[in-house]
Amino acid sequence: MVAAHQDPDNVARTESPPMRKAITALASLSAAALLLTACGASPNAQPDAGDDESPSQLVFAVVPTDNSEELEASFAPIVAAIEQETGIPTTIEPVSSNAGVIEAQVAERVDIAVYGAFSYYLAEDVADVTPIAMDQLTPESGSGAVSSVGVVAAGSDIQDVSDVTDKSVCFTDPASTTGYLAPAAGLIDAGIDPENDITAINAGSHDVAVTQMLAGDCDVAFVAETFITDLLPARGVIEDGDTETIWTSDPIPGTPFVIGDWLTDDLAATITETVTSTYDAVTAAEAGLCDGDERDAPESWGDEHAGATACEWGGTGAFAFEPAEDSDFDVIGEICDATGAEVCRSE
Repeated sequence: MVAAHQDPDNVARTESPPMRKAITALASLSAAALLLTACGASPNAQPDAGDDESPSQLVFAVVPTDNSEELEASFAPIVAAIEQETGIPTTIEPVSSNAGVIEAQVAERVDIAVYGAFSYYLAEDVADVTPIAMDQLTPESGSGAVSSVGVVAAGSDIQDVSDVTDKSVCFTDPASTTGYLAPAAGLIDAGIDPENDITAINAGSHDVAVTQMLAGDCDVAFVAETFITDLLPARGVIEDGDTETIWTSDPIPGTPFVIGDWLTDDLAATITETVTSTYDAVTAAEAGLCDGDERDAPESWGDEHAGATACEWGGTGAFAFEPAEDSDFDVIGEICDATGAEVCRSE
């Protein structure tokens, strides 16, 4: 889901269909056919179940953003680490949405994926996949937990989430934890029906949701907090004071790193060890895996890493990935049960 992204000018102004339809599409044969065309049918042909042979290639997919080249570059050191430790060529394939990655996993065409916790919640019901890790933003365990925020342009008359009724709202993707599910739950808690009481717009990514909100194409944008506090300011997309936060969710589990159960046990163990213990952003740089895209370790990584050179380690600028298991993401199911949000339903 990296190299071929939807044109922001096309997706940002397109009203999202009912979110339920987006999830139902996960079972669509036509979507699967399109996906197989996008990912390529033969390069990653998997061995039959029970076959101990490793695949000739591993396919890695991540969520789309407005800047696909930058996103690919941030995962390149991780791909290089996996290649080095497994001895198997690993590529980032073009998939255009969270739902597309899940379809690719159903078809066993994506071996490794990094996406939101809600996407994993959906994927586990339809694909044979297992979470092995989640991002860790600092050396502190659990630091990868994220929050969703609702933001408006500075000076907006929208002061609180309760003011969102009858407004146009930019979400990111129907299968995004921070970009749709958590905000939908927040709206429901405020007595607002996200299907009927607002005009929902599917912007396609966090970046685009914010920029389109600032351009006046929607009144409110719901995105991962890190895009407002760190990522977009660092890219020069927004400046301090451009936005105001009207709502913040409870913490949500960090971004899961998911692999296909069709991989051999030995290969799965090697990938898991590679991303959870062999390397972090600093040791990857020491191993020469940055490919010229180094950065200075941020202050949040503490004195131990002060002055160190680090690789960009995934789309969130993480320090590392820490071990994860299925139960770490139970909170998503709890949100779905509590809200009855249609996005959680598969039929």
